[in-house]
Amino acid sequence: MNNRKGKLNNNKPLPPLTIPEIDIMIAELKKGEDCRSGLTEHQSLSKAEINRKINEASVRMKGFFQDIRSNGNMKLETVQAIQTDIAPVILEAAKNPDIHYLFEQLQASKEYTYSHNIGVAIIATYIGRKLGFSKENLSTLTLAATLHDVGKTRISESVLEKRAKLTAAEYEEMKLHTIYGYELMKDIPGLPPSIALSALQHHERENGNGYPLRLKGNDIHHHSKIVAIADVFHAMSSDRVYQKAMPFYKVIEQMNRDMFDKFNPAILMGFINQLMSTLVGKEVMLTNRQTGTVIMINPYDPLKVLVNTETGIKDLRREEDCGIERIIG
Repeated sequence: MNNRKGKLNNNKPLPPLTIPEIDIMIAELKKGEDCRSGLTEHQSLSKAEINRKINEASVRMKGFFQDIRSNGNMKLETVQAIQTDIAPVILEAAKNPDIHYLFEQLQASKEYTYSHNIGVAIIATYIGRKLGFSKENLSTLTLAATLHDVGKTRISESVLEKRAKLTAAEYEEMKLHTIYGYELMKDIPGLPPSIALSALQHHERENGNGYPLRLKGNDIHHHSKIVAIADVFHAMSSDRVYQKAMPFYKVIEQMNRDMFDKFNPAILMGFINQLMSTLVGKEVMLTNRQTGTVIMINPYDPLKVLVNTETGIKDLRREEDCGIERIIG
C-alpha cells in the first residue's frame, strides 16, 4: 500500500488494484458498517425529523415570498422572521454528513421555486462550514443564500411557472430578479451588505460572462461566489417545471468543466472533493442500472470510483461509458 501512496504523491495514474487490496478494503468497509449498525435507527429518526423541518421551512418560504409579492417590498421584520424560523433548520441540516440524502429530499418537493431557496442555503452553509467560517460569517452566508432569489417575487408568475423553455424576452425578464432582489434588500437597516449583494451577484461568473453587471474575479463578493456554486448545483440536480434533474455524474462533470472558468476553483474544488469523499460506503446506481457500494475514490478524478457490485468490483476509470446515475443511500 505504501507503493500505491507513493505513486499518488508522484501524480501518476493509479495502477490496477490487486485482489488482496480490494478484499482488505471490503473487509474494512464491512467492519465500518457493523460498527454503525447500532446507530441506524437513531440516524433514520434524525433524518425524518430534518425532513419534516425542511418541508415546513419550504412552506414558510412560500408564505414569506407571497407576502413580499403582495406588499411589493421587504421589511426588516420579514428578515428577522426568516432568521428565527428558517435559518436554524438550514444550519442544522448542513451539519448532517449525509448531505446527499438531504438533496434528494429537497428534489422531491413540488414547490421548486421555494424549496430551491432552502436547498441552496443548505449547500452554501455546508460549504461555509467546510471553509471554516466563523459563527457570525456563517449565519450571514446562510441568510444571503436563503434570500438569493427573493427578487423573483417581482417576476410575473406566468414566466416563473412556465412549463416550457422561456422565450428570449421572458429570459431577459427572469434575469432582472437579481436587480430586484438587490433593490428589495439594500436599504433594510442593519442588514449586512453581502446579503443584498448575493442576490445581485449570484449569476455573475469569474470570467465576466455572467449577469447583470458582467463582474469578474475579485469584483464578486465571496458570499456571492459560494451562493453561485450552490445555486447551480442544486438547480442541475433538481426536477424543474421545464427540465428533469441531471444524473449525479453529469452534474459533477459539468461543474468540473466550469471550475476554472465560471466559478472560484478553490471553493468549487473543495466542495466537490468533500462531496465525493462522503460517497465511500454509500450505495449508488450506475448508468448501466447496476447498483453497488462505493469503496474507493480516485483523488485525481473523483468520479472514477471503485464500486463493489453483485458481479464484482467495477473500476470506473476503465468504464468510459459508465458513471454514477444517483446515490441511493
